[in-house]
Amino acid sequence: MNENHLPSAGTMRSPAAAPGTDEDGIATAEFAIVALAAVGFAGLLVGILSSGDVRELLMGLVRQALSF
Repeated sequence: MNENHLPSAGTMRSPAAAPGTDEDGIATAEFAIVALAAVGFAGLLVGILSSGDVRELLMGLVRQALSF
């Protein structure tokens, strides 16, 4: 028997697949957090861009850009 007790190439596992770790679903949780943050940011942008002052500023920029 091998005295080093090293696993063969066929039995090596990545750290994420190590037995005893409770990381199942971690990518899904991270995706959910990022998606929630993106929705919140989109809502904030809609709120800002739909205000009267910002809308007039943006429309003025568009009109000026299209008048060339």
